[in-house]
Amino acid sequence: MSNHHNDDQLVFADQADNSDDSQSIIIPWVILIVDDEEEVHSVTRLVLSGVILDGRPLAYLHAYSAAEALEILSQRDDIALTLLDVVMETDDAGLRAVKAIREDLNNDEIRIVLRTGQPGQAPEERVIMEYDINDYKTKTELTRSKLLTTVVSALRSYQQIRTINESRRGLEKIVNAAANLMERHSINNFSEGVVTQLASLLGLEPEGLLCVKAPTATQNDVIVLGAAGHFADAIQQPIEYIKERRIVDGVRRCLEQKKHLYLPNATVFYIDAKGIEAAAYIESSEVLRQVDHKLIEIFLANIAIGFENVSLFEELRTAAYRDQLTGLANRAEFISLLEKSLLSSEPWLFAISDISHFSDVNDALGQDIGNELIYEVGKRLRTHFPEPAVVARISADVFGLICKKDDLTPGVMQNALVEPFVVSEHRIPISMTTGFSLQHSANDGLDVLKQAYIALKNAKNHRLDSYAFYHPSMEAETQRRLDLIRRLRSDFHAEVLQLWYQPQVELRSGRLVGVEALLRWPQEDGSFISPEVFIPLAEYSGLILDVGAWVLEEACRSMESILEDVDPDFRMAVNVSVPQFRQRNFANMVGDIMARYNIPRGRLELEITESIVMDDPKLVAEVLHQLKSKGVRVAIDDFGVGFSSLSYVQQLPLDKLKIDRAFVKAAHTNSGAVIIETIVNMGHRLGLSTLAEGIETEEQARYFEELRVTEAQGYLYARPMPLQDLRHHINKSSARS
Repeated sequence: MSNHHNDDQLVFADQADNSDDSQSIIIPWVILIVDDEEEVHSVTRLVLSGVILDGRPLAYLHAYSAAEALEILSQRDDIALTLLDVVMETDDAGLRAVKAIREDLNNDEIRIVLRTGQPGQAPEERVIMEYDINDYKTKTELTRSKLLTTVVSALRSYQQIRTINESRRGLEKIVNAAANLMERHSINNFSEGVVTQLASLLGLEPEGLLCVKAPTATQNDVIVLGAAGHFADAIQQPIEYIKERRIVDGVRRCLEQKKHLYLPNATVFYIDAKGIEAAAYIESSEVLRQVDHKLIEIFLANIAIGFENVSLFEELRTAAYRDQLTGLANRAEFISLLEKSLLSSEPWLFAISDISHFSDVNDALGQDIGNELIYEVGKRLRTHFPEPAVVARISADVFGLICKKDDLTPGVMQNALVEPFVVSEHRIPISMTTGFSLQHSANDGLDVLKQAYIALKNAKNHRLDSYAFYHPSMEAETQRRLDLIRRLRSDFHAEVLQLWYQPQVELRSGRLVGVEALLRWPQEDGSFISPEVFIPLAEYSGLILDVGAWVLEEACRSMESILEDVDPDFRMAVNVSVPQFRQRNFANMVGDIMARYNIPRGRLELEITESIVMDDPKLVAEVLHQLKSKGVRVAIDDFGVGFSSLSYVQQLPLDKLKIDRAFVKAAHTNSGAVIIETIVNMGHRLGLSTLAEGIETEEQARYFEELRVTEAQGYLYARPMPLQDLRHHINKSSARS
């Protein structure tokens, strides 16, 4: 082992001191290995096996895609280093993950080492500097020696950054956290900050106590005001609660001698706050030597001032438990009040409610107006639900309520929001979606919050009502969705998904003019999971981008294979989702795929829904013009379902309107006929072709032909079929013509 490694106190397991110290808790360095090749995970663990740095072993987490890595990082804050593959789901998956780690997760502590099997895929220097990437290595470079050097350097860097941040957070707790010395939770907040900051200055883990006695206190009146680490359960207990005699004796000696004590395994700091004497006990394996004594003294003087400043504590108490914008209880206070309500014999009802489409207000009117609206909503709720009810602001546009069961109903919530809110001369009507949780269904405050959120999400997903009451089956449904997502991801990567094709015909002649590519998810028993089930799950999980790209590629590959057998105007129609459409360079990606498979201009048709149009009309128009320049035809799918987009139709470069199957089925009704005729006439006036979906009978076909609808699609002509069957269908159609 080199001297450098010795300086870093780097040893291997068989070189380490095997003495057993049951009192010590060894926290490992957590390393996240992200690579889509299992062999890389195995080799990395093997190369680093047995390494111990500063008495701490290495522990590993594993992810096989950038998305999986980000999910893990969003749930863990103890990961010191990630060894991140650049190329996984996409060629830049690793770089996108780096950007998400630094910007979306706001994690500036974790150290990042990029790895790739291809030297030509090195990131730009700008990327390395901008996103604080520690190192970039090809996988062939990472020999045992080089990987060890890289990991040690990164972990050292992480420890330094962590120490600085812990120091800052300790001061923030002291200055900004809620504090009132007569309230238990306030004391805990303040004293934990003292212990954390002292430990940071000493370069130690935050393990310790803050004890206090009044001027007239007897020995039994020395109280643990607060604690950090494994002493946390001693808060508000007499010092004798601590079973380790050396700790009790050290604290008492410090208070009696009125000076700091530097003990073999701890340091005890004396604090004099004019009427309050306190002792801060910090676990330490060695006597204080390198820490700046003057800095410690200044810090302790500030602690003394904090004890003396009662008005500051009151202000901080408000900051800790009150939302600064609305003055309502915040999330921490809400959870505390939930706990108390659960213990009450009175019947309470709990709710979580968020403002529907609040982001639209921020986008359209600005954040200041959005903040004012939040304030006014809180004020309105407080008026409709006075004490003893509790109204809290849980997060950005989410409010929490604790009310007597009979006082909180969906109807009461709706009545509270009937009148629009007047904000800076704007009249803003809003609606809220609410999830309810009953008192008897939860075990603790966090459980209540979780159940209410599950109900809230259920209400949003189903959209039948603006509210939902929690039921255990909702958790089962959530688990079922997660299981389906996992299966979908697995089956997609295993190439289980299939593309089937449904023919489209010219109504007047019956000639085959195109097909629509339809995604199918076959199961082992021969059944299929409906796209109405798995497409939303793909969008929710983020898998839709990969699936959508595959569908486009597969559809164009199939189109190339049949081009010589179909008419010159034959088209391949492919559905596009909102997330796909919002991808940067989406039009270029489509153009590249067309070029790769030699698809002539006018032969690929993308079907977009009205929801895409309404998502961002200006962006949609821009992307559609880009697609049109590449020879892509554009159709609006299920046209007429969302009337809100009708005004945009004439502004967009469209080719076709597809009449939704729901209107086709309702063609025999007066209202259905009116809607269909309106859509067809609009298409004629704008020079757009029209296609009726879901044609199942000759009667329906004649009706739409009389309306001069251009094309049709449905079981009357053909069901969706795999590519091989489509080839036979094309041959039969050619023979008939």
